[in-house]
Amino acid sequence: MGLSVAGVPTCPHTKLPQFLADIRNVSRVLHPPETYTGVMTDSDYWPGKKFGLPQDGPRSTPTYLRRVLGLGIDWAIAVGISVAFFDYNGLWTLGVFVVLQMVGGLLLAGSPGHLITGMRIAPVRGGALGMLAPLVRPLMVALVIPAVMVDEDQRGVHDRLVGTILVRR
Repeated sequence: MGLSVAGVPTCPHTKLPQFLADIRNVSRVLHPPETYTGVMTDSDYWPGKKFGLPQDGPRSTPTYLRRVLGLGIDWAIAVGISVAFFDYNGLWTLGVFVVLQMVGGLLLAGSPGHLITGMRIAPVRGGALGMLAPLVRPLMVALVIPAVMVDEDQRGVHDRLVGTILVRR
């Protein structure tokens, strides 16, 4: 930080107020040196690196597009079942969605949408998925907010709570 003008810190290189210098440096604005967790980020960091996951290919973290597509497939299946058996009741649709996610997680380590789009749920510690994660995770996803609050590894609150990460198959 340089000298301040009217109490506003200035950038020593551009002599602009610091917040304007930061805006001009798009890279710094889009990729700040610290994440909200306070962990310093590395310029060669990719989601899943701290868990030993590769950057691309099998066992890497999937893109948001793939995740949303898998979620859409699961929701479409739940809507189809709800239309066929429950007169398209919204609460039943959500219930079918949660059960679909639970059963898929317990039996196949992923919902039908996950499996169709080439993803699966993996424990970050390695080994088997267990019983708790496939039962708790869908309940949190149904609440929506935990699923959209993601960290630098693209893990939502629902994944951090049960110690899982979504990976490509």
